[in-house]
Amino acid sequence: MGYHPTYARSPIVRADARRNRELMVAAAAEVVAEQGAEASLEEIARRAGVGSATLHRHFGGRVALLEAVFESSIAGVCARAEELRDHPEPLQALTIWLHGMVGHIATVHGLGPALVMSAEHGSQCHVRIRSAGRLLLERAQADGSVPADVDISDLLTLINGVALASGQDADRAGHLLDLVIRGIAPAQA
Repeated sequence: MGYHPTYARSPIVRADARRNRELMVAAAAEVVAEQGAEASLEEIARRAGVGSATLHRHFGGRVALLEAVFESSIAGVCARAEELRDHPEPLQALTIWLHGMVGHIATVHGLGPALVMSAEHGSQCHVRIRSAGRLLLERAQADGSVPADVDISDLLTLINGVALASGQDADRAGHLLDLVIRGIAPAQA
């Protein structure tokens, strides 16, 4: 059958698809807050009032759905790195950013495991966070505050571990992170 204007996608369909996507992201946020990053995709679809095929059609899988759930968190973390980019003390800028990251991971239920999953799948979310952190790390390395063999992937793994180990206690996470920073920049501590 050829093209016929009657069958063209209408704005109503697009608005409906957008509404479904928003419902799925909201339901996913709710279920992930309750059950963590391994939450049942079927439960998410059920709460959103859609079939699991619709969920998979929109997101393709768990990692993309989790990225949508945590998009504003990721955007905020990356924006903070950009704000700190011209800070006069590179190690302090990196430290401020890492504290923000670890505090955020510790307090936003499901974010830590979601970041681990996104790292394992090379997702855009992980790429954005790595790029944001790498800029701050490279500045601290350039001024000699942090050794050249420290890698942003290692730092992100450490802060994720710190956040997960501290439960949802942001103060404890901050204390543990200070210990990590003393380990990577002992001359500055």
